[in-house]
Amino acid sequence: MEKVDRRIKRTQKLLQEALISLTLEKGYDAVTIREITDRADVGYTTFFRHYPDKETLLADVLNLMKEEFQVALTPDLIVSEPEKMGTLLFEYVRENRDLCRVLLDSTNTIALLKPLQEMGLQEAERMFGPTEDRQVMVDLAVNHLMTSIVMMIRWWLDHDMPYTPEKMGDIMAELIIRPLLKAVQ
Repeated sequence: MEKVDRRIKRTQKLLQEALISLTLEKGYDAVTIREITDRADVGYTTFFRHYPDKETLLADVLNLMKEEFQVALTPDLIVSEPEKMGTLLFEYVRENRDLCRVLLDSTNTIALLKPLQEMGLQEAERMFGPTEDRQVMVDLAVNHLMTSIVMMIRWWLDHDMPYTPEKMGDIMAELIIRPLLKAVQ
């Protein structure tokens, strides 16, 4: 049974990699499922055993990225060591720049931000506690945080990463995280 699981994961990974490379070459909207399966060297019908459409494949890529973020970025770091958290984030982006470019260029920004905002809101409630008088402020702060971080990542990638991840971590802490923490505490 484990062999089947590995084969499924391998096929999904091949399809994800094919989507990413084709999107970088031609843009997401121009990529067809046939091209994805040809690039991945899997049968056309195999695609539909795993995904109903290319949007679901892209959503799967986003979910995997979200899981990696959760493992790599300890939410407590945002409060205790915002520069370190920022550095880790930008190191991840540098190592996964093709994936990040595809996600930023291929999806509606709201669709990209929604799972990240939900994750951020859960962590904010855990760290700050849900209080009635502060709830709107926390929701708004998380929305601002996630949107600002995504736009900073987009800027960095669009400008060919002119600063090191460490410098970007410092900038993110100064421009976004510290002012935000001051507002919600």
